[in-house]
Amino acid sequence: MSEADDRTREMSRETARPRPRSGVNPGRLWAGGVATAVIAALIALVGLLILQVLLQIPYLAPAVSEPLDGWAAAQSLAIWAAVAGLAATGLAHLLLVAVPSPMSYFGWIAGLLTALAAVSPLILTEQPWAVRIATAVIHLVIGMSIISLVTTTVTSATHRA
Repeated sequence: MSEADDRTREMSRETARPRPRSGVNPGRLWAGGVATAVIAALIALVGLLILQVLLQIPYLAPAVSEPLDGWAAAQSLAIWAAVAGLAATGLAHLLLVAVPSPMSYFGWIAGLLTALAAVSPLILTEQPWAVRIATAVIHLVIGMSIISLVTTTVTSATHRA
């Protein structure tokens, strides 16, 4: 037997081995998703406190033509932020099991949705610019935090078998 035959046999054994598959730990992923939802809701509350208490600017809730003050704004934004965090986790989970390069797709989808949430208060209302810009900034910060936290969670919850 020649040395080339040995190398050929060794290479064929290596290619015959099953390739490691990446897996996702759903419990870890969704625990991180719940934590992301809680953090997003808390960011919303802190953002509203800064806006309404320190800067005296009301918040313009989505699908509402007039700015909201106080508890109604806090509830609305915190709930939407938490739902967005859970939805982002669900999207990441779906992409992890369904597409190649899932985090590339996640980054694009989540980034574009964040941009949409940030730009919509600027163009879809006739409220004062301070209200529109403040609302856009809060939406942008919440979206970016969700993207960052879900990406980190996915990294932690995936493994090579």
